[in-house]
Amino acid sequence: MIAFFGYCGLETTTGLWASSYLVEYRGVSVETAAMFASLFYLGITFGRFLNGFVADKFGDRKLIRFGVIVAMIGVIMVGIPFETDTIALAGLIVIGLGCAPVYPSIIHATPSNFGKDNSQAIIGIQMASAYTGTTFMPPLFGLIANTVNIGLYPLYLALLVVLILAMTETLNRVLGFPKKSSAA
Repeated sequence: MIAFFGYCGLETTTGLWASSYLVEYRGVSVETAAMFASLFYLGITFGRFLNGFVADKFGDRKLIRFGVIVAMIGVIMVGIPFETDTIALAGLIVIGLGCAPVYPSIIHATPSNFGKDNSQAIIGIQMASAYTGTTFMPPLFGLIANTVNIGLYPLYLALLVVLILAMTETLNRVLGFPKKSSAA
């Protein structure tokens, strides 16, 4: 539930605040900022398309782990204060590519994580958590941006990525993944 909360908070906060951060903090033109905020969503779309080809080969857990790590790389790219903004702009696309496998893989893994009999109820709870993250995390960042500094955008995103990684890896450990093979 907390991973879903964090993921949806990450996705919506990234998309909703990217332009403001780029314009107000990094000095990017309004047009460029709007275009790259849109390209974040294109990154998600293209990443989900690509994941369709590799999902069976890698499995849900690896896709989630890989996606979260790629998203973290994107967040780092957005936050590093290079003289050029090209890396920050590309970072938004990388965050989108990293986000791509997380949501569908968490849903797809639910029956194997919690049992087929429980999966419908668990998915309902996951959806409630997702909507809660979508509803509350972007406005919380807005409050932080207005009272402290919009420059905290990459740090806020990084905290959400770390939350997702911590929760998904904790679930994997609790469930005993990866399964240890028995050596003869």
